[in-house]
Amino acid sequence: MLKNLLAHPLTRGLTPDDPRTTRLRQRIIREKKFLRRIYEEWYGDLIAAIPAPAVRSGRILELGSGGGFLKELLPECITSEVFPVSGVDMALDARALPFADGMLRAILMVDVFHHIPDAAAFLREAERSLAPGGVLAMWEPWNTPWSRAVYRNLHAEPFEPDAEDWSFPPGGPLSGANGALPWMVFKRDFARFAGHFPGLALETLRLDYPFSYLASGGVSLRALVPGGAFPFVRMVERGASVFGERLAMFAFIAIRRK
Repeated sequence: MLKNLLAHPLTRGLTPDDPRTTRLRQRIIREKKFLRRIYEEWYGDLIAAIPAPAVRSGRILELGSGGGFLKELLPECITSEVFPVSGVDMALDARALPFADGMLRAILMVDVFHHIPDAAAFLREAERSLAPGGVLAMWEPWNTPWSRAVYRNLHAEPFEPDAEDWSFPPGGPLSGANGALPWMVFKRDFARFAGHFPGLALETLRLDYPFSYLASGGVSLRALVPGGAFPFVRMVERGASVFGERLAMFAFIAIRRK
């Protein structure tokens, strides 16, 4: 009932897998000032993680570009989505990247990893297609006591930290998900990750955003606070960073190809 009450009017009644939803989310992210500020911070972290080019051919790929605007800040990146979207460079499957070995300097994504039905297949592709020194960087949902309560009650996607597998049954391209997947792979099962992908090294794992994304309403709900409140909310969040293991809703993850 609460989700229905707070649902954003532009996407109410549409499924996440409807291409119209993605086009409307392009508008939502740009028009909701609070949410846009969050994306600007996330994109700043992704861009800062990109290594300097060792060779001219090193390409930068964004996965799940969807409604975002990274290309406005990083014109040289190749944007992609799981299905054709207006303004996005290409449609592709993250489990079978159409790039030669070592061709990519960076793979960047926001809220994408937990939608990939076979995380191990994607990580193999990342290990293969990244050049030595290349980076896989992402902002993703994270599992904490607070985030579990929020994601399970206010978010439509499954959030199953007790799932044994890094995969889930194929569903819609965007509705299929496990929001706890990044935590499972890079925290709970870290020894498995390190053993199966010796060419990939986890360099950064930073927890953040316990309140601001919820306050923004994200791409699915109405904003709960005005855009001008963003600096204040972020100040409170930074002060609460010591409680990240209990409160954080997102994690910045950066992985380097050895």
